[in-house]
Amino acid sequence: MPELRKDPITGRWVIISTDRAKRPSDFLRESVEIKGTSFCPFCYGNEEKTPPEVLAYGRNGGPRNKPGWRVRVVPNKFPALGIEGDLDRQGEGLFDKMNGIGAHEVIIETPDHSTTLATLSEKGMEEVLWAYRDRVLDLKNDRRFRYILIFKNHGEAAGASLEHSHSQLIALPIVPKRVREEVDNSKKYYMEKERCIFCDMIRQEMADGERVIAQNETFIALSPYAPRFPFETWLLPKPHASAYENTQSTVYTGMAKLMRNLLARLDVTLHRPAYNYMIHTSPLGEEINDHYHWHIELIPKLTKVAGFEWGSGFYINPTPPEESARFLREAVL
Repeated sequence: MPELRKDPITGRWVIISTDRAKRPSDFLRESVEIKGTSFCPFCYGNEEKTPPEVLAYGRNGGPRNKPGWRVRVVPNKFPALGIEGDLDRQGEGLFDKMNGIGAHEVIIETPDHSTTLATLSEKGMEEVLWAYRDRVLDLKNDRRFRYILIFKNHGEAAGASLEHSHSQLIALPIVPKRVREEVDNSKKYYMEKERCIFCDMIRQEMADGERVIAQNETFIALSPYAPRFPFETWLLPKPHASAYENTQSTVYTGMAKLMRNLLARLDVTLHRPAYNYMIHTSPLGEEINDHYHWHIELIPKLTKVAGFEWGSGFYINPTPPEESARFLREAVL
């Protein structure tokens, strides 16, 4: 019989449709293949084809915007928001608006066009995570910004317009509604129990083990109790950490190892699926707290959101998280 499950973080309900339960082989999808192109602006030698870089690792004092880098961050050539100007908040009767002020950057994760995060070295993965941190620390000095979202679209089905491995960062003048719900509900839980709901969740999942995919000393990957999508996976630091950019350096090392391991499991189990991931962290100005716990939400593109989901806000997931976790946990790497 189908189940209704409630996400304890957001209060959102999902339908786990066990009657139509699907194994990894039951999903129809296209595997992400790195085919190569005649021209890629993210490859070695094409540095002048992107906007001037704002960060690069690897040149050891060499000239900017030239080859020799390992990770490179540049402004998005077609930004969703613009960096120049004032917010100019206005009201038009019951409607509110402001100028589209923000920052939109691209993190080019490797100079090698054929490398993905799943095949990147652990050191390379860790440098990508440090690049995220360095850009957040820089952009949070801009008082116009209230939130910085880091996300990755892997594969055309997940929204990637270029196949060269990259992720993105958008600094926003407002806190996204989804994040605000997580933060506020976490704070409510903390006010009632004086404990972080994410820390409680980690302890319970580790004790039960059924939804744990992989873990190491500092990081854990699990299938959440009420996932919106099949094989949705959350990655969380084990020690309490409210803001991504303030996390201890040892956690980044553990995170790099676990992320690489998880992505390899996804490639084996789901045959190199397209996916999205996003980092949810505390809003700017609220970074130090005991109630919110930053984390990564990773969603393979296996199903489509249709009329029922859009109309009701309920998601129908055909694969129970316990099954998703088992398939990924048992993947032969």
